[in-house]
Amino acid sequence: MKTIQRLAVSTVSVLMVLGLGACSGMSSRDQSTAVGAGIGAVGGAVLTGGSAVGTIGGAAVGGIIGNQVGK
Repeated sequence: MKTIQRLAVSTVSVLMVLGLGACSGMSSRDQSTAVGAGIGAVGGAVLTGGSAVGTIGGAAVGGIIGNQVGK
């Protein structure tokens, strides 16, 4: 079961990185926000065992951090 969960998280991570390739027209701050949200979502999902609340919370926190780092 844990192998399937790890595979799912890895697949989502790869898809998010590939999806960000389409963001070439974004400013660097917008890109930092998107990357932070993606990393935060994956981190929140891993830390909470795939909980939706943890994933959304991680994305929100990661987006805020990414936005501030991109200044």
